Amino acid sequence: MTLPAEEDEVVSAINTTPLVDVMLVLLIIFLITIPVVTNTVAVELPKETNQPRVTAPENINIAVTRDGKVFWNESAVADSEALVERLKGIAVQQPQPEVQIRGDGAAPYEFVGRVIFACQRAGILKVGFITEPPPRG
Repeated sequence: MTLPAEEDEVVSAINTTPLVDVMLVLLIIFLITIPVVTNTVAVELPKETNQPRVTAPENINIAVTRDGKVFWNESAVADSEALVERLKGIAVQQPQPEVQIRGDGAAPYEFVGRVIFACQRAGILKVGFITEPPPRG
């Protein structure tokens, strides 16, 4: 006895129901965990644009090299105490000039921090950093 031809056919359809179930579960998990990840403390961040400033002649430029040497308008400063004494001299001027620090990109922050600390000890109110804009490309 031979079987009918209908029973010999192989079913080649893919059952996608389990795939859809798994995807829905993953979607629900994803939607539940996203708000937890993005919750932060509500603060209003300042909206500021970086405007290039013209260096006034009375401003003091202090350069810090990568090996820690400090220069006051292109003349070397012996040590931190000498820097503080020079800064105290300009701190009493009215209006007080701005101190602009140019730190080498490869210099450890410790060297720039010493200059900032010297400005603080001398009573300098305006300290700025001179940077180069990123290359446009």
